[in-house]
Amino acid sequence: MKDVKCECGHVNPHGTILCEACGRILEEHEKEKKLVDMRYEGSARRSQTYNKTIVDKIWNFFSSVKVGVWLIVITLIASALGTIFPQEMYIPPTMPAEVFYEDQYGWLGKLYYELGFHNLYSSWWYLVLVASIGISLVICSLDRVIPLYRALKAQRVTRHEGFLKRQRLFGISEAENLEESYEKVKEKLREKRYHIREEDGNILAEKGRFSRWGPYVNHIGLIIFLIGGMLRFVPGMYVDEVMWIREGETKVIPETDGEYYLNSDQFILEVYDKNKDKEVFSEAIENAGMVAKNYQSNVTLYKKKGDSIAGEKPELEKVKDYEIRVNDPLRFERFALYQSTYKLNELNKMTFALTNKQTNKEFGTLTVDLNDPKEKYDLGNGYSVEVVSYFPDFEFDENGEPVTKSRIPNNPAFVFKMLTPDKPEGEVSFVAIRQTIEPFGDNTYKMAFKGIDTKNVSGLTVRKDLTLWIISLGGLIFMIGVAQGSYWNHRRIWIRRVNNEVWVAGHTNKNWHGLKREIGIILENTGINEPEDQVQNENKDSGRELSGKS
Repeated sequence: MKDVKCECGHVNPHGTILCEACGRILEEHEKEKKLVDMRYEGSARRSQTYNKTIVDKIWNFFSSVKVGVWLIVITLIASALGTIFPQEMYIPPTMPAEVFYEDQYGWLGKLYYELGFHNLYSSWWYLVLVASIGISLVICSLDRVIPLYRALKAQRVTRHEGFLKRQRLFGISEAENLEESYEKVKEKLREKRYHIREEDGNILAEKGRFSRWGPYVNHIGLIIFLIGGMLRFVPGMYVDEVMWIREGETKVIPETDGEYYLNSDQFILEVYDKNKDKEVFSEAIENAGMVAKNYQSNVTLYKKKGDSIAGEKPELEKVKDYEIRVNDPLRFERFALYQSTYKLNELNKMTFALTNKQTNKEFGTLTVDLNDPKEKYDLGNGYSVEVVSYFPDFEFDENGEPVTKSRIPNNPAFVFKMLTPDKPEGEVSFVAIRQTIEPFGDNTYKMAFKGIDTKNVSGLTVRKDLTLWIISLGGLIFMIGVAQGSYWNHRRIWIRRVNNEVWVAGHTNKNWHGLKREIGIILENTGINEPEDQVQNENKDSGRELSGKS
């Protein structure tokens, strides 16, 4: 589309309403209006000018403020729905997500899981929504800030008469001694910290232009904030996982690429004493029975030395010992381990005795490590026991078959095959807590329960956040934009000589009363009359007409 050349000689982009240089009205339909439209200085915005190619249509779609608002509303609604039930990362690891949501919340929980709300904030469609908000912010900003900057940079001191007449603050007066009046005006403008430009005896006084960029600084801050939020889903940028570790256990720390290991030396739980602390926590102790005063994990951090072959136990080098308490994490490199939860007396080992059911004679005992059971236990003298199946968290499914809900030994059950000299083919027995089933008829031998061993388990949150500084920077820039646009405003005063008259016009992007009052102070005792507020006068005239008709 062709550019438009104004009478003043300035070439304006197609679609410009007011000449960027002199302010002359270029659109015919705008001449009928009482006041000129000073939004974006009447400059041409791409979204209002071009609508032919697919790029133009995409640009115009995302440049709409309504589209941006709707994207934000939809994202907020989706985020709210994601808080109805806990996200998958916060549910107990004792059962699969698809089972947990239906078991805990019924058909609504099942629907919640099937729609993908259980992993909402990492789902592809939620990330697309966030990215769309970012794209909308970028396009909205570019669509407005570029023509606004160009128009403000190209503006001349001498403005077209039609431009000045159609400003909200406008007035005409006659001054006898113009030179003296101008000097007084310029002196007062400098006192008010206006930047003054002169051309052919005309004045443009301007201050606070930087405040016009406040909303766009806001947009930049929001864009950086959104980028930081989306980077959390890039592998290695953000880690927030729960690590369960038992006393005496050494485990690799998640997301450290197998470089760091942690050994739990001891878990300590301190509770408030019923007698000493009864006055302060009497109600809580009475209701809960126990109130934690402190819980901590005494751990040792190790680092792997050199490379190791897959399946081989790595050689570890001690880094340091540490006592992890609530709000006192263990920090190393860019990771932090927080004490978040615990589990007391988790089943660790179970002891059984191979016993003759008739005589109760025992032929040996075996201890099963519930976290790493052996396939066969040799009791000597021809007696042995094989572990055919192991169900750490046993239950029967819909078909009556034994299954496990999780790998945590909350309710262990075994299928033992007992081999003895008189029963070389073996006898099969299903053994669970307080339950024994002999599926192939009565057995001669049984596995008699002898005892259990428990361990405390510590729940540590492994956290790494390389995006925090980006999010903080975005928030800081956003607040700078808020202050920039809220506490300052862009004010301009035009003073032009037309024959023997002095024309005064003023414009601001907000706080018209403040600008009018400031112009009054500047023109006081200069012989130049204060401009009138044409909007206020028009409202008064309309009110008089209405009262006259009534």
